Amino acid sequence: MSDQRNILWVDDEIDLLRPHIKLLQAKGYGVETVTNGEDAIALVGQQPFDLIFLDESMVGMGGLETLAEIKDIDANLPVVMVTKNEAESVMEEAIGRRISDYLTKPVNPTQILLVCKKFLDGKKIKADYAQQDYIREFNQLAMKLMGPMEWKEWAELYARLAEWELEFDRHHNIGLEQTLGDQKRDANGEFSKYVEENYRDWLAMEKDDPERPTLSPDIIDRYVVPKLKEDSGPVFFFVVDCMRLDQWMAMEELLGEYFTINRDYYFGILPTATTYARNSIFAGLFPSEIEKHYPDLWTGDGKDDDHSQNKYEKELLDKLLERRRISLRSGVRYVKIIDTDFGRKIESEILDYAQSQMVAVVVNAVDMMAHSRSDYPILKEIAPDESAYRSLTKSWFTHSSLYGMLRTLAAEVPNARIILTTDHGAVRCLRGSKALGDRETSTNLRYKYGRNVKVDEKHAFYVKDPADFKLPKRGPAIEYVIAKEDYYFVYPTDYHYYLNHYRDSFQHGGISMEEMILPIAELKAR
Repeated sequence: MSDQRNILWVDDEIDLLRPHIKLLQAKGYGVETVTNGEDAIALVGQQPFDLIFLDESMVGMGGLETLAEIKDIDANLPVVMVTKNEAESVMEEAIGRRISDYLTKPVNPTQILLVCKKFLDGKKIKADYAQQDYIREFNQLAMKLMGPMEWKEWAELYARLAEWELEFDRHHNIGLEQTLGDQKRDANGEFSKYVEENYRDWLAMEKDDPERPTLSPDIIDRYVVPKLKEDSGPVFFFVVDCMRLDQWMAMEELLGEYFTINRDYYFGILPTATTYARNSIFAGLFPSEIEKHYPDLWTGDGKDDDHSQNKYEKELLDKLLERRRISLRSGVRYVKIIDTDFGRKIESEILDYAQSQMVAVVVNAVDMMAHSRSDYPILKEIAPDESAYRSLTKSWFTHSSLYGMLRTLAAEVPNARIILTTDHGAVRCLRGSKALGDRETSTNLRYKYGRNVKVDEKHAFYVKDPADFKLPKRGPAIEYVIAKEDYYFVYPTDYHYYLNHYRDSFQHGGISMEEMILPIAELKAR
C-alpha cells in the first residue's frame, strides 16, 4: 500500500498553477487536476483523496455548489477554498458549508505547502515533536525527583506529568506511554515518602506558613470568603467529587471558549475520602475539630458509606460563615446532585439560584463513575486505562448538567464569581497488599481504621495516634493505616478473588499525587 498522499486541485485556470503543482509533486504528493466542479465530483466518487484545493469562482458549477456535493460524498474530506473573492459573505458561506481552510489568490507556493503539511502531515509532525519534547523533558523531571522539593514544586511536577498524559492522548501510539507511566509511578513513590515525612508537621503550622500547602480546610477561607466580602456578584462554589487533576484538565479544554480560567492547586487531607475531605472543606476545620466543636454534625458512626457521613455539609458551611461574621441576605443555597434528572432540574433553575449571594453545588457523577468501574465490566471495557478514563470523563462532562450550568452562567450572569474544585482524586490501583484486622475494622480499600490493623509497612502509612493527625478517634486504641502509591488492601478471606476483583480499579483514601494534589479553579466569563 502506497504512503503517498493524494491531492485533487479543482480550478478552471489550472494551467496557471503548474509551478505549484510541480512543487507538491517534488515534495512527494500525488496531484490530480480538473477544471470544473462536475469532473471533481465524479473523480471524488471514483477514487480516494486526502485533500482538495477548490476554486470558488469557476465557469459552470461554482465552488460552493461543488463543495456541498463533495461533502455529501465524503463529509470528512478536507477541502481548502481558493478564491479571488474577499467578500465576508463568501467566507461565511464557505465556513457554514464546512470548508476546512480558506486561501485568497494569488497564492504562493509556501502557502500551499503549509496547508498540505497542516492537513496531511500535521498529526505526524505534532507527534514527532511531542516525542522529542518529552524525551528532552524526561531528564529534567527525573533530576527534580532526585532532589528535595517543596509542596508547590510537587504540584507543578504532577501538573506537568498530567499535561504530558493529555498530550499523549492526542497522539495514538507515540511509543513513550510506558515510559511516562513508569516515571509517574516513580514520582508517586517519592511523593509518598514526602507526605509521610511532612504531613504531621503541616497540621501543626499556621495557615499562612509558606512551607504548609493549602489544605482542605483552607479552601473556603482562601477562595470563597474574599469574594463574598467583595459582594460584586453571586458566588458559585462547585465541588466535583473524586475529580483528578488530569480529568479537570480535560474538562478545562471545553470551558476555555466561555471562561478565562485561573487554576491553582491544593493538597487534600488524609484519608483522601469524602467523609473526611469534603466535610473538612465545608466546615473549614479538620475532622477532629468538627467532631469536637460540632459533634451533632459529625456522623462518624463507623459506617463506610461516604454519603451517609456527609449529610450536614450545608450546616457546616453555615457555621463557617457565621464564624467569619459573613451575613448573607438570603442565606446559602446548597444542592447535591446525585442523579441525572435532579441535575437537569438544577440546570433549568440555575438563573433563579443566581439571585442568591452564594450557591454551593456538589456533583457526585465522577465519584460514581470511579466506583462503578470495578463492578460493571462494560465500564471497564469503555475505560480500560487512564487515557480512556479521561476520555469518558470528558464525554460525561460534555453532556452533563454541570457543563450546562456553567455555560448558562457565562452567557447570562457574567458577573458570577465561580470557584470549582474537588474533595479528592482517585488512583488506579494495580498492587494488592494483605491486611489483617478484627471484624470491626473498616472495609475501605485505600485506608483502614481499627484495633491492631496489620499491613506491610512498605505499602502503608501508619497513624498510631489519630489526634496527632487531626482525625477522629472513633474509640479507644483505634489506629489508621493509609495506603501509599497504587496499593490497595485485601483481607486474607477469599484473598485471590478480591485481589483480582479490585486490581485495576480506581480507588481513593490513600497517598498518591492523583488523590492528594488537586485543582481549584476560578472561572470568569469571557
